[in-house]
Amino acid sequence: MGDKAHTHPGAAGRAQAAGHPTSVRNVVLVGHSGSGKTTLVEALALTAGAVNRAGRVEDGGTVSDYDDIEHRQQRSVQLSLVPLEWDGIKVNLLDTPGYADFVGELRAGLRAADAALFVVSASDGVDGSTRMVWDECAAVGMPRAIVVTHLEAARADFEEMTRVCAETFGGDDPDAVLPLYLPLHGPEGPDGHAPVTGLTGLLSQKLFDYSTGERKESEPGEDQLPRMEEARGRLIEGIIAESEDETLMDRYLGGERIDVGTLVEDLERAVARGVFFPVLAAAPAADGARQGLGTVELLELITGGFPTPLEHGAPSVTTVDGRPRELKPCDPDAPLVAEVVKTSSDPYVGRLSLIRLFSGTLRADQTVHVSGHGLADRGHEDHDVDERIGALSTPFGKQQRPVSHVIAGDLACVAKLSRAETGDTLSAKDDPLLMEPWDMPDPLLPLAIQAHSKPDEDKLSQGLSRLVAEDPTMRLEQNQDTHQVVLWCLGEAHADVALERLRSRYGVQVDVVPHRVPLRETFGGKASGRGRHVKQSGGHGQFAICEIEVEPLPNGSGIEFVDKVVGGAVPRQFIPSVEKGVRAQAGRGVAAGHPLIDVRVTLLDGKAHSVDSSDAAFQTAGALALREAAADAKIHLLEPVAEVSVLVGDDYVGAVMSDLSGRRGRVLGTEQSPGGRTLVKAEVPEIEIGRYAVDLRSLSHGTARFSRRYARHEPMPAHVAERVKEEARAAS
Repeated sequence: MGDKAHTHPGAAGRAQAAGHPTSVRNVVLVGHSGSGKTTLVEALALTAGAVNRAGRVEDGGTVSDYDDIEHRQQRSVQLSLVPLEWDGIKVNLLDTPGYADFVGELRAGLRAADAALFVVSASDGVDGSTRMVWDECAAVGMPRAIVVTHLEAARADFEEMTRVCAETFGGDDPDAVLPLYLPLHGPEGPDGHAPVTGLTGLLSQKLFDYSTGERKESEPGEDQLPRMEEARGRLIEGIIAESEDETLMDRYLGGERIDVGTLVEDLERAVARGVFFPVLAAAPAADGARQGLGTVELLELITGGFPTPLEHGAPSVTTVDGRPRELKPCDPDAPLVAEVVKTSSDPYVGRLSLIRLFSGTLRADQTVHVSGHGLADRGHEDHDVDERIGALSTPFGKQQRPVSHVIAGDLACVAKLSRAETGDTLSAKDDPLLMEPWDMPDPLLPLAIQAHSKPDEDKLSQGLSRLVAEDPTMRLEQNQDTHQVVLWCLGEAHADVALERLRSRYGVQVDVVPHRVPLRETFGGKASGRGRHVKQSGGHGQFAICEIEVEPLPNGSGIEFVDKVVGGAVPRQFIPSVEKGVRAQAGRGVAAGHPLIDVRVTLLDGKAHSVDSSDAAFQTAGALALREAAADAKIHLLEPVAEVSVLVGDDYVGAVMSDLSGRRGRVLGTEQSPGGRTLVKAEVPEIEIGRYAVDLRSLSHGTARFSRRYARHEPMPAHVAERVKEEARAAS
């Protein structure tokens, strides 16, 4: 790598559909917000000739804004695809958000890609969330490389950042994370900072000068050789250690000079196998320049070292009824299997679905089968329908370039898939298949909303259904207890984007209201009540009297109704009426408006009238009796308690446990986990963890994750319960 001659490809850099899977590279860019991913994508597009200058797309003689403020903001929080061409290879660059709130977009990018490019800022270093994504990629063996950006920063140090990357990402083998190039510095400026003007190729032993905006190759000077040789020797040993040729190390240690071509081939194989992780440097082009520093070298690595889709194992596929199916990896002539990795709405072309083809060939206007299962709990309906797709296109910026077909291994956009949602499978209509869905984080931040006005109320349901169709990390809940509409999000930024999309895309204005936790009520001891409903007006009157006894039951018992009436004091036909009235009042609550649970209500006695008694009268009497019993009893408020599991770095375990205790939590224990992390298990009242998704991120600097599940309802402390009751009385 680094010894090839390249000419500016011009229009050839604007990639269309691929002709064969071997001519495709699907690469996802990963890094924290501000690391420079989007800027790097634009620099690579400029070098490849896909754009004619930074941030501008040229097509058919017209130039449209690729880099306008609105478009950059959209790309900062969602997955975007930028295809380009280099040396006859189509490169699909998947730019992912760096914000933790949009990890769903990141997971979609990882699903669609065959290799990952980790973008690390030389001035900011590696954050905890980037480490976690590296571990995810390692778990599935995804090939990776590292790009160091922001070399122009005053405190940037490429060698130090390479050492940090080796320690962070190398694990037990830091020599698997080594630089392929070293920065070449120009003369120091007045501030004492020497800018990076080029690169030194460790394998090719060439200098690549970018100071003029054009990559120029030269030989190193005598004063540069010692620094180069030390790093070169370590790189060669690292490559040979991962070589499939077991004789290579012995030959090298025996003094044999290994051919550069052999080293490059071994390097590319080691990168593609996911056992060697090269470090490169890159910077955007200066104003008026055509090539950004390191972009040619990076494109060489992507096209030469990253695997083709053929090297990506076939996904797990079943028939729609669950029977396993075997697929050949990435065969354009095999049955159609594609996945919707992103759904979005375009103001001009309507709904667009970004798809990755894993098998077969997809053609414009083809009828396909849409299958989607497993997300019903998040407001997504299961799909098993046939749909005719619209146009196929490859995106760039805000443009869509039409293509006639897409083959296995490639990515493209599909128009007019009205039923398909993110995560759904597209397959042949006569051979419907279903891909195993990828792992999506559970949204744990509740956002309770209500329509701002009557016109908004009419549009709210449709707007919400479209919103969750685009984003499987969002869950829509219609809470039957609190009667609230709740959007469960991944964080505050995720929630803000959801509200803005509702407003700007779907014309729905909503108000955010306090999220209410579904509380319950129960009796603290035995109590009796008498319900008397006697009214006389013209014609038939209303007459019903019943006497009940209420006693608490164990947790989870619900409401038990017992009839102990003797002597026909309450006619048999009206006993179900009393029960109905009791249960209806229990559903409305007896103290603070929350459902009553875990009690036994015993009907002991009553009176009826031969003419004026009725079903409605005894329902009313039953409700009145329960309310009277509650007035003379101690009513406990029950709050839901969640089982919470927090996976956190060892450095933050103490802070997390202390914080949980401050939330009235009971820490149940801890377990050691790989990678210097600890799993903390606790039981915490749900009312105390409404914003835990936000607070934990702050507490752990973005390195912790948590899950929760409902455990039970249990009595709320008296001082907290009294406050809730006072708020209920004030609202009524």
